[in-house]
Amino acid sequence: MKPRLASRRGDGYKPAAEAAMNLETSRQILAYSDWANTLVLAAAETLADAQLDQPFDMGCGSLRRTLLHTYAGEFVWLQRWQGRIETRWVNEDEAASVEEMRARFRRAWGERDEFLATLKDDDLPRIQEYRDSKGSLYRASLGDMMLQMYLHSTHHRAQAANMLRRLGAGPVDLDYMYWRRKPAG
Repeated sequence: MKPRLASRRGDGYKPAAEAAMNLETSRQILAYSDWANTLVLAAAETLADAQLDQPFDMGCGSLRRTLLHTYAGEFVWLQRWQGRIETRWVNEDEAASVEEMRARFRRAWGERDEFLATLKDDDLPRIQEYRDSKGSLYRASLGDMMLQMYLHSTHHRAQAANMLRRLGAGPVDLDYMYWRRKPAG
């Protein structure tokens, strides 16, 4: 029996991103995202545990949980990109240090870059199935799944940057053009 696929729209999944997505653009977005995550982690490293766990009415409730959630999203979506339907979400309640989180991000980035090296642009429209954290089965193109991971990280990174500012460890300038900018002349 074929598994029933969950759909929020009722008319089934319609891939969108593969038309605009290509691997070179993906690599640029990932390089920026890695840089931005590194800046956020560096700012968080200056904080005491009590500050990392200070409650906020945004993100995942604290800076530590938001950083763990951002990592979890990158790790889990990578597993899904690789065709692993069943993926467990990372525990966001642990008291991981910023150094431990940085090491996890780096391992995930290395695995991700190895996986990307095996792909061609023609792979991006490939439809893959995966289960979400609630166990519902979905399908999406690899390109859309990649876009989801980028946007998820950006969303939570912005929350983390706001928390860092409120904790006195910011501002952290995460603007894409700040990363790309090179002095003239």
